[in-house]
Amino acid sequence: MTSVKEFLVEREPAAGELGVGRFAFTDDYSVFDWGKMPDAVPGKGASLCTMGAFNFELLEAAGVPTHYRGVGPDAEPLSAVAEPPRELAVELASVPALPYADGAYDYDAFHEEAAAAAGYVVPLEVVFRNAVPVGSSLRSRADPREAGLDRDDWPEGPVELPEPVVEFSTKYEQRDRYLDAAEADRIAGAAPRPELEAVAREVNELVTERAAEAGFVHEDGKIECVYVDGEVRVADVVGTFDENRFAYDGQEVSKEVVRQHYRRRHPDWVEAVGKAKARADREGVADWRPLCEREPPALEPDVIERVADLYAAGANAYTGTEWFDAPAVADAVDAVRDL
Repeated sequence: MTSVKEFLVEREPAAGELGVGRFAFTDDYSVFDWGKMPDAVPGKGASLCTMGAFNFELLEAAGVPTHYRGVGPDAEPLSAVAEPPRELAVELASVPALPYADGAYDYDAFHEEAAAAAGYVVPLEVVFRNAVPVGSSLRSRADPREAGLDRDDWPEGPVELPEPVVEFSTKYEQRDRYLDAAEADRIAGAAPRPELEAVAREVNELVTERAAEAGFVHEDGKIECVYVDGEVRVADVVGTFDENRFAYDGQEVSKEVVRQHYRRRHPDWVEAVGKAKARADREGVADWRPLCEREPPALEPDVIERVADLYAAGANAYTGTEWFDAPAVADAVDAVRDL
């Protein structure tokens, strides 16, 4: 299904009813849209699954509809398991085909198929931003005043926004593409864009509050949704260190640590990725990876160890439960500051 999760189907969605399945989280990671990288981060999958389950149960308690059923093959609540889970049990909505031809994606065909299903995965990611950290794409796509800041240039360090900003990007295209309101409306299909935005803002508020209780600053994140019986439900996984960016004592605690490490230690590969994406745009090619002239280098062993501790310690702190044998979150954060 993705580069970091496997998809286990128990019952396929059919006309008139949703399916049933599980997400199995691996220890793989992905940066710069590459997909599965050449190595893995031990324990990462369990930490993401645990945080995802915790947040789904937080949303359900607040009355936010989701596709979450529980953890593990028996779909149990997180409180019923003694070990950190690696599987999220979920309801499955249909994922129509998205044809690509002549340099364009055919969303009309996607939604024609979606109309015959009990529910469909909305082909959008809804992104919310409370701050603009180093590495945020907003820095290259908008000036500070467009984000509500009273200044002309972005500062070198992170900056908080006066109000959360919500944006829409594509989900199933080979590269994320940010959209204006009209195109987001078209791509969402029957799912109302204002409702998608309202749900994203509620999720953002709940995750931000929980993060603050645990000592984190919630900088940005995203949700994915299914549209079922006229209702937007939060889907995929939410509020983890891969989907969202958090900070602790001024240090990033998310996949952004790995992304910035590649920028600093392996700039030639990052540059090659950028060139391949630009060439794919010029040539109207959907998959840019075969155009990349360099393969991604593996992380150094000591980097993997420190990143693994960061995921585990962060999950312990965020959930308020010692699921993992890991350092205190403050120590794990200090260990990655020079990466």
